[in-house]
Amino acid sequence: MRVSGPDAFVVTIPLVNFGLPKRKCYWLISAGAREGSRAVRAVPIKVITVGKSSGGAADAYADEWASKVQRYTKLELVHCKSNPKDAQNPAVAKQAEGERLLRLLKPQDFVIVMDERGKELKSTDFAQLIAQAGDEGASSIAFCIGGPYGHTQQVRDKATRSIKLSAMVLNHQVAKIMLLEQIYRAWTILNGEPYHH
Repeated sequence: MRVSGPDAFVVTIPLVNFGLPKRKCYWLISAGAREGSRAVRAVPIKVITVGKSSGGAADAYADEWASKVQRYTKLELVHCKSNPKDAQNPAVAKQAEGERLLRLLKPQDFVIVMDERGKELKSTDFAQLIAQAGDEGASSIAFCIGGPYGHTQQVRDKATRSIKLSAMVLNHQVAKIMLLEQIYRAWTILNGEPYHH
């Protein structure tokens, strides 16, 4: 867990009495901290995207945001092949993508599915969702971006939370860039940094 900046200080307390995981470092935020900042454990993040990497400008821009997120926590970008069985039927293709995606998830993951049916959050609420994963002792946060036909019901059922970036349908590369920017924004909110206005 890390919160940077002059408004953070460390206090050593017997964590077991507060229902917190043992052997974790927690920070307390002083009264001078910005609104929305709070103690948070730096849970590793993986962003799983169904679809191939283009290797072009979109990937370069995503990598730029990823490097900013990595100032705060470990981040892994994972590409899950779309339509791995080369099926002509969209339902079969989506099912195969879902099965492949589910194999990339671990039991202790805090799974956040990006879905047009999901809940729309403000950036400050999204930041608190990331903090919640740390509070609940998740081994990592797994963000799942679906392919052209979205997620299967099995993937939705696996989700700890389901959220949407927009009411509009987004290309997976655009969705990944938007998500990474919001993850970075969330960390600046939690750290009380002036990026978010």
